[in-house]
Amino acid sequence: MSEKSHERVVAAFDFDKTISTRDNVVPFLRAVIGRARVAGALFAISPRLVHAAWNDAHRDAAKVALVRHTLRGSDAKEVAAVGAEFARDVLARHLRPDVVERVRWHRDQGHDVVIVSASFTDYLDPIGAELGAAAVLATELAVGDDGRLTGELARPNVRGAEKVRRLDEWLGDRPAYVWAYGDSSGDVELLARADQGVSVGRARAAS
Repeated sequence: MSEKSHERVVAAFDFDKTISTRDNVVPFLRAVIGRARVAGALFAISPRLVHAAWNDAHRDAAKVALVRHTLRGSDAKEVAAVGAEFARDVLARHLRPDVVERVRWHRDQGHDVVIVSASFTDYLDPIGAELGAAAVLATELAVGDDGRLTGELARPNVRGAEKVRRLDEWLGDRPAYVWAYGDSSGDVELLARADQGVSVGRARAAS
């Protein structure tokens, strides 16, 4: 089906190294708890990181372990406040102008722009609002009844097949022509699900 045959067109963008020039999870954790504590946490979970580097299936477990070591017990409102400040820095210094222009092009065409990312909602929500995104589908940190982070994720890490599940959940029953943009192995399923998938930074687009 062509784009013109659909009343609704959606452009789904990965964030880290797609809209942004870098991965943002570790820099965000450093902003929350400091470089020394993050370095200690990375050392503590280094066996998991080694497994994750060699086996894609271990990446989600490594991320959860990192969250437990760094954010468990943190005040959720304070983390969100750091996230808002972190978002301002990312917007000012760490976006890819070419991809931001593509985001703008989709908006100008009347398309719904959606950010689908394994990064955290604490900073992606304000970034998405600034970029005019219709939705941010990203990794959420679980908050306990005491208002503190539990060290777990509220829902599965938004990577791989989970990106497709979250996008389809958001789309609901309304049919749409879907563009998707990504840069890594974590975006393969999203690009394959799209009507038009674009590998950012590569010459070839995947249909």
